[in-house]
Amino acid sequence: MGATQITMLKLLLLLTIAEICAAENDMTLSVFTVTSKTMTVQWSGPPGASSYKITATPKNSSKYPVFAQFSGYFVMGSINSLSPNTLYTVRIEAMDNALNVLSSALTEETTAPEVPAIIQAYSKHSDSITVEFTEVSGATGYILRAESGDFFFETEVSSTPGTVLLLQPLTNYMISVMSVNSGGRSQPSYPFKAKTVVIAPQLNTTSPTNDTILVNWPAVQQAVLYTLCIIREGSSTRIKVNTTDTMVTFDGLEGGTRYCIKGTAWDTDGRTGDDLTVCQITRPTSPDVSFVQLTQGRSLGLTVYWVPVQGAEDYIALTSDGENCTSTANSYCFIVNVECGQNHSLTVTAFNKAGPSSPSNPAEYITYPCPPENIWVEEPEAGNCSLVWDKVQLVEYYIAFIKRDDGTEHSCNTTETTCQFFCMCGHTYLTTVFPYNQAGSSPSSHVRNYTTIPCCPQNVTVQLVSTETLEVMWSPVAGAELYETTAEQTNDVVHCNDTAPVCALSDLRCNTAYSVTVTPCSESRGCNRTCTPHTHETAPCSPEILNMTQTNNATYRVHITTPNTPNTNYQITATGRYDTHTCHTRNSSCELTQLPCGSIYDVTALATTAVGRSLPGYSKSLETGPCCPAFVNVTQVTQAMTNVTWSPSHGARSYITSLTSSKGHAKCHTMDTHCLMGCITCSTNYSVHLEAISSTGHKSECQYHGFSSSPCCPSGIKLYRTANNSLRVYWRSLGPQIHNHSVELYGTGANYTCIAAAGRTHCDIQEDSCGDVYTVVVAPVTQNRIKVQFCQPRKYSVPCPGSNAVISRGRRSLD
Repeated sequence: MGATQITMLKLLLLLTIAEICAAENDMTLSVFTVTSKTMTVQWSGPPGASSYKITATPKNSSKYPVFAQFSGYFVMGSINSLSPNTLYTVRIEAMDNALNVLSSALTEETTAPEVPAIIQAYSKHSDSITVEFTEVSGATGYILRAESGDFFFETEVSSTPGTVLLLQPLTNYMISVMSVNSGGRSQPSYPFKAKTVVIAPQLNTTSPTNDTILVNWPAVQQAVLYTLCIIREGSSTRIKVNTTDTMVTFDGLEGGTRYCIKGTAWDTDGRTGDDLTVCQITRPTSPDVSFVQLTQGRSLGLTVYWVPVQGAEDYIALTSDGENCTSTANSYCFIVNVECGQNHSLTVTAFNKAGPSSPSNPAEYITYPCPPENIWVEEPEAGNCSLVWDKVQLVEYYIAFIKRDDGTEHSCNTTETTCQFFCMCGHTYLTTVFPYNQAGSSPSSHVRNYTTIPCCPQNVTVQLVSTETLEVMWSPVAGAELYETTAEQTNDVVHCNDTAPVCALSDLRCNTAYSVTVTPCSESRGCNRTCTPHTHETAPCSPEILNMTQTNNATYRVHITTPNTPNTNYQITATGRYDTHTCHTRNSSCELTQLPCGSIYDVTALATTAVGRSLPGYSKSLETGPCCPAFVNVTQVTQAMTNVTWSPSHGARSYITSLTSSKGHAKCHTMDTHCLMGCITCSTNYSVHLEAISSTGHKSECQYHGFSSSPCCPSGIKLYRTANNSLRVYWRSLGPQIHNHSVELYGTGANYTCIAAAGRTHCDIQEDSCGDVYTVVVAPVTQNRIKVQFCQPRKYSVPCPGSNAVISRGRRSLD
């Protein structure tokens, strides 16, 4: 049978026994904690147990067992006087008062190893203490404990020596050690007092110069002394310095060299604390400029060469006028955009992480001369030109070049700043000047164009192409890029600029003589202002109609402006739908005659001179008055109302008819040819007036024969019976009593008529039969013996004589 199978059988047997014990005993036992010589166990017992007996028997040793007994109220107890690092079988028995065993349980546990002893404890670092202790048999590890006030920290180590970490600098701690095995940990050893050391100074380094390093640091708490040690990289030579200050300067060092500085602080107990090492490179030494070379290209530049120095990472070359260049890997650099005509110096400075070196000794250099800033041509008189330029610094002589646009060239070598040459009109000259010095000539020079004044054009013609436009034509001339044509008159100049040899001068003043000049121009030279002008006059100005007045029925006088010279002829034209009328004058008005009524004309005026005709002036509309109606009839409808009718008239859209008298007037406004007018006074003479009005408001006043209204109907009509049994009709006359009156009585049995002479106010009628009802009508009779027809009738009831009834007045009859 293999080892694996035997192990499995043992495990099954133990599980079976444990289940049987638990079922029989119903009691548990476990180890709570152990030390080197004690073991604390806890249990749960059966009911009725009055005491418990615990026996600890060494399992693999001949040592005696250890006993302990507890009352039935305890569930936990300790067994003392055990042997360290020993495996014990622990048995507990529950007993009654008769000391009979009620139940029992077993367990095994090993005691902790022996308590180790601290040999020494010391601090090499500000955050740790190293502990040396005796190692004990059976220990699988150790626990180091550090205590300081409320601070408590434990660290597990495998052997001696061990180190406690995460401590505070310059602090007293109580250090103890415990051994550990599978059973637990031993009691702590006797404490050992130890103190951590101070922290290292936090060094800050700089290199102010290429042979010094400055070290400073913040003061370390409770430090009384500092030790600094400096060593050059790659060397074994050390320099140590002790100081109580917080700053040290190391001098006499090599430039561009790396040095490492180690710093340590000492406490009041004379112990050194942590150390800190920092490295610092010194600034490089000053390089030497070996060569300065001018370079030509699209722009002037310098190439600077120098001797490399130790420890330099970068170099910068700086000129005295502020230009610079840098280099990292090479011992030269290029300065571009160097100004010409300069006499300067330059220096080279080396750089590394520590900073710059001192500048090198300055190297002098001179640049090529600058080209003249300003070049121009002076022409004091036509054909005699001088090329002139500004004086340039650091120049020994100049060479000037002059080339005409037809290929002709001219040059001069001079130490002056001018060069004479012959120049013709209408040509362009290219001029340039190159200065020279010991460095050579200017690599470039400004080129200036100079164009001589263009010649005046020939064959100039001026003609009038419209009323206010002159067309000017001429032959082209050499050198002219633009022609400026002007038409000039007092306080008025009109310009026309064009590149073609023709120009139209428009928007000129009418009836004005202009001086026309063609001036050739070039962009660079300007214009030739010496050309001869030509005079030409524009067409006359358009006259404007001021007003139009009617002098009679068919004649209108037109008043116009006269903006032209006195010998100007003016024509006024009235154009209608069917006819045209004209008149001519040299003055400010003329008459248009035989214009029919009710017509509309467009009236315009234009002027004519020997130069030409003006444009027609703005037209104005002339509307002749509408025609008067051929007749007007007035018919009286009632005593206070008339009906007026008239014939239609040409050009009239509406009419205003008026009847006027000293007693008042009546008026109506209508678009018809008749009008019903009220408020007429009887027995009155009226004048008849009519206004014919066109659609635009023009009126014609029309007078007609007068109209006399009918005589007034009498009022206060009464009917009486007289003593002789006759009937008397009485009335009251209105207006002048110059008319006879007709009296009519209409009854059911008889009708009666009576004529009363002018001035009388009653009329008697002999009645044939009595007791009738009469309708009475009293009306005046005109001179033409025409009875007024619109007097109102009245009814009366007439009783017979002797009757108690009286004559009663009835209402007006509407019959």
